[in-house]
Amino acid sequence: MWTANVLTLFPQAYPGLLGMSVVGKALRNRIWELNVMNLRDFSYRNGKVDDIPFGGGSGMVIKPDIVDAAISSIPDNDLPKYCLSPRGMTFDQNIAFEISKQKGAIFVCGRYEGIDERVIKHHNLKEISIGDYIISGGDLAAMVILDSVIRLMPKVIGNEESLYEESFNNNLLEYPLYTKPRNWNNLQVPNVLVSGDHKKIKDWKINQSESITRKRRPDLWKKYLKSK
Repeated sequence: MWTANVLTLFPQAYPGLLGMSVVGKALRNRIWELNVMNLRDFSYRNGKVDDIPFGGGSGMVIKPDIVDAAISSIPDNDLPKYCLSPRGMTFDQNIAFEISKQKGAIFVCGRYEGIDERVIKHHNLKEISIGDYIISGGDLAAMVILDSVIRLMPKVIGNEESLYEESFNNNLLEYPLYTKPRNWNNLQVPNVLVSGDHKKIKDWKINQSESITRKRRPDLWKKYLKSK
């Protein structure tokens, strides 16, 4: 079973949204397992996990021995290990696919100013970020990554073909979506979508995806052109 080992200062935050919808159903059906570990349980000083940084600076730093003890307590700790950090590589759909193919993963959720560099290097933690902005800690980022990864696993999404039509597959953003009513506020669903002509519908979707990607994400558009 694919196992998410989450090291956090806020275990009460889990499963949160990970316990809902298709991801939560997959958790209940034991397609994946969530192992949440409280970093404070590995403290030897009344739950203290941080200290002031050497060299000065604002905030506090999570101690290396605390993180090391937590990681070392995981029986299968040769899994890929990730540290949620704004200086990490930017998470994307390709990384999600890569993580989903493993037996599981370990996620260290930072807080305060961050984690002692030595334990990051000692355990070869791959630093990973969900974007160029700052949030209060790694837990929300870990949940974003887990949601993205788990929905890629077999039997999680009812119609698995829909995974391959979503944004970022093949470096394209998704085409516009429509449902009933066909006429809403005098705005009509495009005729091609109700034509019953499957080839025309497919061509329309591709053309729309290409147009949207070219306008909104020139970086993706360049990748798309290269891939063609």
